[in-house]
Amino acid sequence: MAASGEIKVTILDCGKMTADLTWLLLKPGRSIRPRQMRDQPTEWADVPTHTVLVETPDGTILWDTSCPRDWEERWGPTGLQDFFPYEKVSEEEYLDSRLSQIGVSTDQIDYVVLSHLHFDHCGNADMFKDSSAKLICSDKEKDWAFGFDGLFNGAHLKTDYEDLNWETVSGDTEFLPGVTLLQTPGHTPGTMSMQVDLPDSGTMIFTSDAVYMGESYGPPTTPAAIVNDMGQFYSSVEKIRGVAEKTNATVVFGHDAEQIHQLKTVGNGGGHYT
Repeated sequence: MAASGEIKVTILDCGKMTADLTWLLLKPGRSIRPRQMRDQPTEWADVPTHTVLVETPDGTILWDTSCPRDWEERWGPTGLQDFFPYEKVSEEEYLDSRLSQIGVSTDQIDYVVLSHLHFDHCGNADMFKDSSAKLICSDKEKDWAFGFDGLFNGAHLKTDYEDLNWETVSGDTEFLPGVTLLQTPGHTPGTMSMQVDLPDSGTMIFTSDAVYMGESYGPPTTPAAIVNDMGQFYSSVEKIRGVAEKTNATVVFGHDAEQIHQLKTVGNGGGHYT
């Protein structure tokens, strides 16, 4: 764990989903297709998934929990397993394996902070059901995720989170010294991004799905097909851009297939940011 007084960030590369690129970049001339039609003219892309371990003197945070091992069965009721198959993942890339590789148990994590409650971000939240970790999300995200009728709404799947105890934050929040949760709604009503201020590496902003990839960020900003509120989406991208410019931050996008290989991750040579 982090030495006294130190903040350390470790990015855990948890493999890849694949999907029609139109889901991530909403541009003219594309139509969304399931994997059974992937060989027809369209552009399927890798959609990497990652989590982030932030170790601080005041507590250890796990940011997001990636996709579950039983994704195909669990996601079955939504039909989205055919549009976002988590099929490019090895045994060593599942979250529990990644945590084991860096010698971190669930009992060593104080807070599990979910950027939002879509199934590819909170798919392993139940790993912490019987641990001492506190599960955190935005109040607006919790209200939405528990408020709709039925089992699922889009990629919100109640079986991922309905039996867990959630605490919430409201508004931009300095969650721990050096770690700020930014409200960046649009993708979902309560999507958050995380800002970590590091003494050596500088500021890092983990956007989650507020910004899917570098091409989404622009400028110009390119929206995605899965957006709850387009106006909020654009405002959140510009909010992130403003914070990044002010702090000279490294912006880590939610699902960028090129960027993930440029970062120090568990799975890409190891290492961490301090």
